Amino acid sequence: MRKLFPGTLLTSMLLAGAAAAEPPSVATDIPPVQSLVARVMQGVGTPDLIIRPGASPHDYALRPSEAAALQRADIVFWIGEDLTPWLEGPISELAAGAESVQLLETPGTTELTFRGGATFEPHSHSGEEAHGDDHDAHSEERGHDEHDHHGHHDPHAWLDPENARVWLDVIAGRLSALDPEHAATYAANATAGRAELESLSQDINAQLAGLRDRPFIVFHDAYQYFENRFGLAAAGAITLGDATAPGAARIAEIRDKVAALGVTCAFSEPQFNPGLLRTVFQGETTKTGVLDPLGSDIPTGPGLYPQLLRHLANGLSDCLTDD
Repeated sequence: MRKLFPGTLLTSMLLAGAAAAEPPSVATDIPPVQSLVARVMQGVGTPDLIIRPGASPHDYALRPSEAAALQRADIVFWIGEDLTPWLEGPISELAAGAESVQLLETPGTTELTFRGGATFEPHSHSGEEAHGDDHDAHSEERGHDEHDHHGHHDPHAWLDPENARVWLDVIAGRLSALDPEHAATYAANATAGRAELESLSQDINAQLAGLRDRPFIVFHDAYQYFENRFGLAAAGAITLGDATAPGAARIAEIRDKVAALGVTCAFSEPQFNPGLLRTVFQGETTKTGVLDPLGSDIPTGPGLYPQLLRHLANGLSDCLTDD
């Protein structure tokens, strides 16, 4: 029998403790989700990102390093099949032993259905202070036992900070179940993150308060969660919510809406060809800006999500404010 000296025994115990404290391996789909998970894991570990910054999640091919991140994952947090139907296969095959958490399906998530047509009806709200709390008739909050067919819900739900606040708690709960040793840290980080987003929402509400009746056009229909939360008046989108290229009839409909409403502001996105914007607004005196629903130019990590919301608010404010 091997005899352990006190120093050796202490070293063995410390090594065993370090091994026990190893955090779970976590994979995430898009930068905003990675940011929320990183906020909860702050001080414990760093989640992997599957879809690289600057890429569109609607159409993506995994690189070997991203496939490897799925293979080693203990848990995968992703928006869900409505955003990335192509990702279901790799998760099932490469991360077969991992827990899969589709955030769109978690209790308390507010979901909006896709808007039909190239142009939109304005959101209806019941008072100046209701912009952060009311939702249209086409919105719904997912209950604990509710399950839906995929495809008719708008998947860009991360652009509602109230959904992000719900998800912080969901993320902390799932991580704590896998890693009880760090449960207190996960819970504290989620609580702090929720408070930060509440304060940020109040700031954005104040920043955009005077711009709620000013119509604008977006490149693709990705922003209705942000619009609905802060009471903004998008008049239409050049492409569909899944970024499908528009036909001639859709472009003509948007041009008519621009003329009828006197739209003075239109937004492109860094992930897509800005030439379509020039085609639609050829001959118009419309101001243009850039909105990015993914935060492509923001460093990944805990700070990306709040910076993303601030960038959206600043971009809208800059373009919609009179010169």
